Amino acid sequence: MPRSHASENHRSHRVGWLRAAVLGANDGIVSTAALMVGIAAAAATRGEIVTTGIAGLVAGAGSMAVGEYVSVSSQRDAERADLRKEAAEIAEFPDAEMRELTEIYVRRGLRRELAAEVAREMHDHDALGAHVRDELGLDRDALANPIQAAVASAGAFAVGAAVPVLAGLSGWVWLIVMVSLLALAVLGSTGARLGGANQHRAAARVVLTSGVAMAVTYAIGLLVGAAV
Repeated sequence: MPRSHASENHRSHRVGWLRAAVLGANDGIVSTAALMVGIAAAAATRGEIVTTGIAGLVAGAGSMAVGEYVSVSSQRDAERADLRKEAAEIAEFPDAEMRELTEIYVRRGLRRELAAEVAREMHDHDALGAHVRDELGLDRDALANPIQAAVASAGAFAVGAAVPVLAGLSGWVWLIVMVSLLALAVLGSTGARLGGANQHRAAARVVLTSGVAMAVTYAIGLLVGAAV
């Protein structure tokens, strides 16, 4: 049977949260595993390896939370400032703002007469909402949320970092590496599937780059351990 129009399933709306979740979990796995592998190469005991992993988990999650909170707070402040400025301009120069909205619709392909009529209707219904959406590209009901971003980022990092920490309880470096790379492959493949991208390419990319990172820290651990 032919596919109906209602069955369309776009994925672009997932980009924001998907990128944050994948990035946070990926960072948690890679940075924590690399730390544990590096200190293991320096002849550390199992307790020292696990302690390093836990410290990396806590420090990394805290860093991610603070970084996201500060970054998204700045974004939200800028968005609110734009809203206040636009509201003031609409109140002071309503005709000029309506002409500006008309030009936006003309550039999008409407005939000038129709664009002017649409702009007038929009202004009568919700002038600020129309300008926020069509001029600034914002959604008043979906402004950046710094607390939500901080919690989500820290949580994703902690979940990812828990993978090498649990593997480290065995005391076997090779298990930390293998479990971490497997988790990264699954993470990369899952993220690609949800985003509609090539799963095999995404998994191979994340495994290769993460493997290089772990190899570098392992080499550094060997050198430092030998020197000390």
